Amino acid sequence: MIIIMSIALATHHISVVMGKKHHYAPGDDVPLYLNNIGPFANPTETYEYLSLPFCHDGPVVKKSQKMGEYIEGDRSILSGYKLPFRRSFENRKLCTIKPTKEDIIKFQSAIREKYYLEMIYDDLSIFTFIGTTNYDEQDETYTQNNNLDSNPNVKYYLLNHFDFHIEYNDDQVIRINVTAVSAHELSVNSVSTPDENKIEMTYSASWSSTDFPFEKRNDFYKDPFFMQLEIHWLSIMNSFVLVILLTGFLAIIIMRVLKSDYARYAREDDEEDDQEDYGWKLIHGDVFRFPQHKNIFTAFLGIGAQFMTITFGILLLSIFGIYYPNNGGNMYVTAIALYAVTSGVGGYVAGKKYKQMNGERWTWNIVLAATLFAVPFVLVVIYVNSVAIHFKVTAALPLLTIFEVVCIWAFVGFPLTVIGGISGRRLTGPYEAPCRTKTFPREIPPIPWYRELPFQMVMAGFLPFSAIYIELLYIYSAVWGRTAYALFGILSLVFVILLIVTACITVALTYFQLSMEDHRWWWYSFINGGSTGIFIYGFSIFYYVYRSSMTGILQGSFYFAYMLIVCYFFFLLLGFVGHTCSSFFV
Repeated sequence: MIIIMSIALATHHISVVMGKKHHYAPGDDVPLYLNNIGPFANPTETYEYLSLPFCHDGPVVKKSQKMGEYIEGDRSILSGYKLPFRRSFENRKLCTIKPTKEDIIKFQSAIREKYYLEMIYDDLSIFTFIGTTNYDEQDETYTQNNNLDSNPNVKYYLLNHFDFHIEYNDDQVIRINVTAVSAHELSVNSVSTPDENKIEMTYSASWSSTDFPFEKRNDFYKDPFFMQLEIHWLSIMNSFVLVILLTGFLAIIIMRVLKSDYARYAREDDEEDDQEDYGWKLIHGDVFRFPQHKNIFTAFLGIGAQFMTITFGILLLSIFGIYYPNNGGNMYVTAIALYAVTSGVGGYVAGKKYKQMNGERWTWNIVLAATLFAVPFVLVVIYVNSVAIHFKVTAALPLLTIFEVVCIWAFVGFPLTVIGGISGRRLTGPYEAPCRTKTFPREIPPIPWYRELPFQMVMAGFLPFSAIYIELLYIYSAVWGRTAYALFGILSLVFVILLIVTACITVALTYFQLSMEDHRWWWYSFINGGSTGIFIYGFSIFYYVYRSSMTGILQGSFYFAYMLIVCYFFFLLLGFVGHTCSSFFV
């Protein structure tokens, strides 16, 4: 019901936006906004446009933004570019920059770090670099090392004329491209006063008609990605076949071993009733003994169930086309809303499991279900927000946005967790185990090192990770790079594969653990299921070091802190899957 309501609300919102906006008559003013600037290699390190000494005539008018745009770090201002609908022109003056030596040094530093600028025109994003250098023609060594400071022959150029080409269909804007056609050399030695080195900023605009439908105009952002679709599908099918083979292999082994066990036990029962049991049959009186720290354990299960609901909700909405490139952070807002409204699921599952385990500290159980993820997440946000404020980047969340998110959790999420916890307690009967649990736990025999928990975690985490690592590379390139991700159908398929493999490998390890007369399967199944999150974090380190160009304390802080929370998310989600499937198996 929650997911259906979310789809309905999101679809209604989009229909309203599509129906009432984006229609213009010839000559109507269509505002162009200047968003952020920042180094191309560090997607989180973005600054306000006027943090560099660009010219800007008149007062600064900020764009009205949504919560998702603030979370994304967008800080748009109205530009001086005048691009009326279906009006072409040449060489129109924007403004004049009169840089000082300090200003030129700032521009040179930004150009050296490949600063890019994002513009927004009719809710369409366009990107361009602010300047360029001639170092490609000077010295290949400096090109490879990107060490331009020590090269006196490098010249810096500020792009000072942009040519906008806009395509339209009837009365709607379909596409916009920007091309830099001229640049002004920046030289510190040639400037003694600002008037000696004026930089005229100019622009042109041209319009052309197209039959491309307005409803599909965001598909232009997907083109570079869909060029790799054939390779993408080939990689996914390779993983899918590998998973099917490995899963089938594990299933056949388990079924054969179980069949052999049942046949042996039946034969021994017929031959000698007094013979002592062994293997997993020997611990039938301990296998349903409740785990230690059951309050924390049940809270983890509740949060994992909640995360499962959130993930399926986001994937379902994405398949319906709710999310598209440069959509103003709608996915972040959806995640926050779903986390709040699905808190009842987490509270209910935690309360239900805690009741079945004869728990008595109900208040503490509800508090844990509401905070075991929220508190670490808040701590990470406080840390990265403090770093962002120190470096004065736009990723620093405004106090109003923080207050809104806190209110959503305090007045929606937490109350629903309490209601869910009370419902789980009152609607659940006592746990009925298939066999009686003995009064005293049986001593666990010595376990070989290769069957201890650390080795199990390696086995349980590696196989699911091997099924998703290709898709992870695409996702990382989109989230921490400059590509657009839109293949949500493939992502849903990969997620289902991840769940299946996690379930199979966790059930297999649970069986092998019980066959060694080790009845501590409750926590083991949860940790083994969630161990894929550890591999994902290891992959995050690999990606940062070997696959990305990200550098600096700021970007590293954001990357590793947020990826830690993401991996914790998957640890709880997959831990819930692993324990639930193992529970059915046992």
